[in-house]
Order: sequence, then C-alpha cells, then structure tokens
Amino acid sequence: MSGDTPGLGRDADTPACLQCLPMDYLLKTEPTVYSFADLEREKTTIWDGVTNPTAVKHLREMKPGERLVIYHTGEEKSAVGSASVVSVDASDPKTPLVKIKVGKPVAKPKTLAEIKARASFAESPLVRQGRLSVVPLTAAQYSWLVDG
Repeated sequence: MSGDTPGLGRDADTPACLQCLPMDYLLKTEPTVYSFADLEREKTTIWDGVTNPTAVKHLREMKPGERLVIYHTGEEKSAVGSASVVSVDASDPKTPLVKIKVGKPVAKPKTLAEIKARASFAESPLVRQGRLSVVPLTAAQYSWLVDG
C-alpha cells in the first residue's frame, strides 16, 4: 500500500496533511453470520472478529464519520450497503473496537465480477488480497460501489 495515496491506508510514512483526511473502507462479512439486514435492524454494532494484522491496522486507523461499504462474502460476493464509523477504541491494538452505524442499502449491489472488471479496482486490495476483510477504498471506488 502506498502511504502517500489518499484512500489506500495510513502508516508512519503518510504525510501529516494526509493523516487527517477522511478515508473510505469496505468491510467484508459472511451474511449467514452477520448481514447488512442485521445491521439495518440493530442500527449500530461493534465490528469485531477481525484477526488479519493488516485488516486490524485498518480498523485501528479508522476515524468517526468515515464512510464504509458493507460487502457480503460467501455465495453473494457483492457490495450491499453503506455505513459509517461512529467511534474507535484502539486502546487494545490487537482488537480495536469500531462502532459503526447503518447507512443505506446500495441501489444495485455490485458483484465481485463487476468489481474485478473495473480498471479502478485493478490495484485494489479487494482484488489483489481477496482474503483481506477490511479494505481501504478511494473516494471514486466508494462512490461507484454505493451510487454506481
């Protein structure tokens, strides 16, 4: 990941002026375990169960107000809804607690095949690191997934 590209992660090499910019992320979930419909019903939830070190790093870096896309894995393999970050408790760096609130369902869910077909996702961790459960997005990627 490039630390100097907004929307593709923050790290120690990211210039201070970019550290404060809002980010967009995609959160993957198995809908038989926790679905976007569950989030709609509950309105808010703590996003947990993430163990991949890179994904945990992305959770720790999240800021209140940042935009999220909820992506169903398994048989669906599609972006299905939006959400936003309410709060982040990163006091335990191995298991940050990120509270999210529901947004809206996407008008037309975008399948993984459609995502892979778009040039704007060619270098995305969503395509290149298929098992990564928290994926940074560019603003353009977010807009296409949600507003399409």
